[in-house]
Amino acid sequence: MTPLQEFIEVLKINRDTAFEKEKLYEDLVLTEYYEGRAKAFEDAISFAEAYSEKEVSTLMWFAAYVAGELCEKDISLGEMRVLAEGYYNKAFNTKEK
Repeated sequence: MTPLQEFIEVLKINRDTAFEKEKLYEDLVLTEYYEGRAKAFEDAISFAEAYSEKEVSTLMWFAAYVAGELCEKDISLGEMRVLAEGYYNKAFNTKEK
């Protein structure tokens, strides 16, 4: 399981806990609070799952790209790391700090 998939599982546990707590209380304020929390977790889960799909697709393409480069050229591990970091930054729109 990838770190992102583990994070999604944690979000689901928190969402389910919020739904359970929502049912425990008769107080309208607490019920609305836990309902809102559950909805926020649902939104976060949806976003993380979509990003996870992009991540898998991108990394699979990159693995094929690197395999092709290794077959064509004699690339050192250091050069492969530079290629990997550059591709990762481009694919996921990371910014230098």
